[in-house]
Amino acid sequence: MQAVWNAAPCTVEAVHRIVSAKRKLKETSIRTLLRRLEQKGYLRHKEDGRAYVYRAAEPARSLAARAVRRIIDRFCQGSVEELVSGMVDANVLSGNEMDRLEAFVRSRRRGGQ
Repeated sequence: MQAVWNAAPCTVEAVHRIVSAKRKLKETSIRTLLRRLEQKGYLRHKEDGRAYVYRAAEPARSLAARAVRRIIDRFCQGSVEELVSGMVDANVLSGNEMDRLEAFVRSRRRGGQ
């Protein structure tokens, strides 16, 4: 997904070039992966001649928010507070990250963007 977000719109060949710099995957594997991601609703494609040109169905931040919502529903009985307090207790969030989150929440409460 990161390759598609970074290079969109992109072909299978473009994604393969990006991914193969770090992992040894065949182009056919990339093609299969992109097709499966599209079936799951994460990607969309348009045809350009014989090539499929892919783009993400939604921005990374939106997809991450949906994934976190599923985690909250599954593991935290739907409670965002349970998730965040668990992250604080497990030292997942640094003091600096907590400060930034606090400032973000305060800004949103005041109506800022």
